[in-house]
Amino acid sequence: MTQFFNDIFFLIQRFGWADLLDIVLVTAIFYAVLILLRDTEALVLMRGVLFIIIFLGLLTSLVNLPGFSWLISTVLPALVFAIPVIFAPEIRRALERVGRAGNVPFLNHSHYASEQQIKDTLDGVIQACSRLSERHHGALIILQRMQGLSEYSETGVPLNAVVTPELLLQIFYPNTPLHDGAVIIVGNKIVAASCVMPLSASGVLNRTPDRTMGLRHRAALGISEVSDAIAVVVSEETGSISIAHSGRMIRRLNMERLQNTLYAFFQPTELAGEDSLIGRLLVLFRIKEQAPKEGGDR
Repeated sequence: MTQFFNDIFFLIQRFGWADLLDIVLVTAIFYAVLILLRDTEALVLMRGVLFIIIFLGLLTSLVNLPGFSWLISTVLPALVFAIPVIFAPEIRRALERVGRAGNVPFLNHSHYASEQQIKDTLDGVIQACSRLSERHHGALIILQRMQGLSEYSETGVPLNAVVTPELLLQIFYPNTPLHDGAVIIVGNKIVAASCVMPLSASGVLNRTPDRTMGLRHRAALGISEVSDAIAVVVSEETGSISIAHSGRMIRRLNMERLQNTLYAFFQPTELAGEDSLIGRLLVLFRIKEQAPKEGGDR
């Protein structure tokens, strides 16, 4: 025991600022990886990989098994090449988030709209959602922010029309040619309707009541996972309104909460620096009362 305390005291004496920085950097990297993998199926896979590595390490160190140890030491390096294949979607999503940090507002044509035009657009979306909710007409409205969505708008029907509640109501009227799919809004224009969105790959849907959500909600989560867009969903079954952003969904919004949330995302301060840490914190602070709620809307 005395030797143990002497070893600890010796390590404390040699501990310096460089060692502290080393520990902080390693901790930050592991924390960032866990944040990126949170609520994804990859987190379960990572747990399995870590469990196998720890188990094999303990087995080969406690028991003298030369043949087994040789096999493990030969196979483990192959995992370095397997990791990019196993975690390909998560790696792609992480790189997209890093790439978004370099976006400059005036390089994106969504920012050509004036502040008043953006306000009119948001008011038009809010009014349309209110009336769609009353009539139980399903809708999926995608509001572009910093990251372009041209690859998704090309899958739909080009419109390039100014946003009005009447136009949105007509688009999402049941059994009309454009009611299926999503509407993409850039600035104050509906650039396309009936667009195909990627479905969510989030593991949350497999572990919570949200797994009963319909395709509109899954598509809203999907586009929010691969971009910084805001997706507004009106449930055809219940008429409830939801917002998806960054792979999270804010459920059962009334008109006041819908207006406050959309305004928080599209205020000028967020438009100027939404991908900075301060910009994200401001948005999260303004909508912290709009916590995600579990439910079974379709």
